[in-house]
Amino acid sequence: MSLNYEQAGVNVAAGNEAVSRIAPLVKATQDQNVLGDLGGFAAAYALPKVKHPVLLSATDGVGTKLLLALECDQHETIGIDLVAMVANDLVASGATPLFFLDYLATDQLIPSRVEDVVRGIAYGCREAQMSLIGGETAEMPGMYPQKHYDLAGFAVGLASREQLLPQGVQTGDVLIGLPSSGVHSNGFSLVRALLAETNFGMMPLSDGTEIRTALLTPTRLYVKPMLRLLKAGLLHGAAHITGGGFTENVPRLLPKDLAARFDPQAWQWPEIFQRIQQAAAISDDEMRKTFNLGIGMVLAVAPENVAAVLQADPHAKRIGQVVPRTQAAVEWGKP
Repeated sequence: MSLNYEQAGVNVAAGNEAVSRIAPLVKATQDQNVLGDLGGFAAAYALPKVKHPVLLSATDGVGTKLLLALECDQHETIGIDLVAMVANDLVASGATPLFFLDYLATDQLIPSRVEDVVRGIAYGCREAQMSLIGGETAEMPGMYPQKHYDLAGFAVGLASREQLLPQGVQTGDVLIGLPSSGVHSNGFSLVRALLAETNFGMMPLSDGTEIRTALLTPTRLYVKPMLRLLKAGLLHGAAHITGGGFTENVPRLLPKDLAARFDPQAWQWPEIFQRIQQAAAISDDEMRKTFNLGIGMVLAVAPENVAAVLQADPHAKRIGQVVPRTQAAVEWGKP
């Protein structure tokens, strides 16, 4: 029997076509610190000069939101989600994102779809002021269901040691929320169960937006506003509200003897979250530990800096304060 690589399910020509399609997208994200071209064995990046430099790294995927993107055959925005999940983690730690690498694995390589995904990644990288310097596209027949793929992203950021967050969080600090763009990229196992088992997806939102369209709205990138606030030295801490919601993420910015007390009246949950809660018939506490509820980044700010932070982002909201810890690290009640 004679059997070649393509007959085994790996199309090298399709891989080459995909690289040629994405090369200009990648190039458009790169700054002067990128050394070399796409296609080498490794990517090189010259580090900017920073006093007391610290490199920070982050990696993530987009979870089962990817299955909804596949169902809807919408592949550009999922790349923005991928970048945002990683870049937002870096800025929450006080870092300036430098460069990003992606990993796309699929059962069958479809060059046009790879191009769509990478177009979203490239857009996200430009918004995050981050160079897309490399990645890997792997065709692995038999590893995934037919026409499925998976995504992962990795990024490196840079900060001076003095800029690292959290730093200086104390009792009396004010908690400020930066609005999310929607569900972002967490809680989709629950969301997909609701779509499959209830009428949750049947009726559009009050503004006419279809539920699936609203769910696929890409994760907001907080890099630009966060870098402005970091440069001005206005932050004591930040928490990116991802998997685990407020319950799991807010404690990351707090010393162990302090707690975050949120005012549940400080903001109204966007309609998409109200609809999710109604369809799932779950408690407020369960929602708070699963979703961002309209707040994608929580900032800890000294009282004297609150006005400057609110002025820097007109959509930001004062949502709570830092208090001495008695029991849980996250409390809900009027501050």
